Amino acid sequence: MAGFKLLLSQSRRLSLPHFSSSSFIPLHRSLSSSSQSDSQSLPIQPVSYAPKPKDPQLQQTQPDQSTPAAPEKPRSTLSREDLRYVKDVSNISPVSYPARVAPLPEDRSERVGELRDAESEEMARESRRIQAESRVLRKPFRIAAEEEKIPFPLLVMPEKKKEKRAVLDLMDAIREVKANAKANFDETVEAHVRLGIDQKRSELIVRGTMALPHGAKKEVRVAVFAEGTDADEARAAGADVVGGVELIEEIASTGKVDFDRCFSTHSFMKRLYKISKILNQHGLMPNPKQGTVTKDVTKAVKEAKQGQVKFRMDKTSIVHVGIGKASLSEELLRDNIGAFMNSLLQAKPAGLKKTSKYAGYVNSFHICSTMGPGFRVSIQSLSRAADHYSKVYLNA
Repeated sequence: MAGFKLLLSQSRRLSLPHFSSSSFIPLHRSLSSSSQSDSQSLPIQPVSYAPKPKDPQLQQTQPDQSTPAAPEKPRSTLSREDLRYVKDVSNISPVSYPARVAPLPEDRSERVGELRDAESEEMARESRRIQAESRVLRKPFRIAAEEEKIPFPLLVMPEKKKEKRAVLDLMDAIREVKANAKANFDETVEAHVRLGIDQKRSELIVRGTMALPHGAKKEVRVAVFAEGTDADEARAAGADVVGGVELIEEIASTGKVDFDRCFSTHSFMKRLYKISKILNQHGLMPNPKQGTVTKDVTKAVKEAKQGQVKFRMDKTSIVHVGIGKASLSEELLRDNIGAFMNSLLQAKPAGLKKTSKYAGYVNSFHICSTMGPGFRVSIQSLSRAADHYSKVYLNA
């Protein structure tokens, strides 16, 4: 049918005479019959087609060992976008990448922990290696040092057990002190009193003077600054130096002091400030707290002649004073201790809480000889000794 239409179109171009469709029917049949006869007579030629190329991915996964490997094609320098517009180009296989997922915090911490463990293990191995090398290098020196080492004997100090000594009565303590005074000289009996006063408070410092009834009599030069009747009483009591303004001018001009104790009346205290620097250098400046500024000049001079003893609290709130010689009898030492306790009570600061005579003021009292041990004395026996001294010597 297609051939018939082609023939008809060509005849029209060549201006051939018009033929009807009925006239062409036998021609069509003849053509069809002729074509059939030709097809029956001519042999059919076999047609061969090129083999379809296999997928390269399948070839990589399942290589065929029987066929030789094809030569590799040269790689194209074109990009993927350019290759889409080029004809007869081999198909580009899609490339797939594995999906990347952000690690969870737990996984990240585990990873960091693993890395740290690995680093620590590596550092430990390195340190062991360095230590092993150092041992090898220092081994000869260590052996030599050990050979030269000489062991010394171990001294074990004995443990001293602190035994709490009992608190003794005053007379018993005096007997023990006299029994332990075994030196070649006449030892001094000393008293040590711990006071319950804060040493930082300067207004509560305890100081004073006392006259021991049985003290060692020494030659003491006494000076009295007074005029009028007071000066006459001082001379009658035995004062070595008595004077007023003239004596002050003499000391100010010469700067010399030839006396051991100094007393003054209240009226002369203002004039003594002129020579206060000189008197303070020798510790002789009159002071009302020490009893050197007094109205009773006669009593002060007599006590000074008998042998007065100064006492003062130190930085550790302890008062140290000598109360006699070990050669004195027990009763005489008791009277001296009573006189000291009476003066200590009189020197009690006014700012201290007054609960009783001794509570909060005297914490402990010990007596000892110069080279002997100390013994603690009870407060009750000290109170009895002070009362005895006041009755016998003060009220008499």
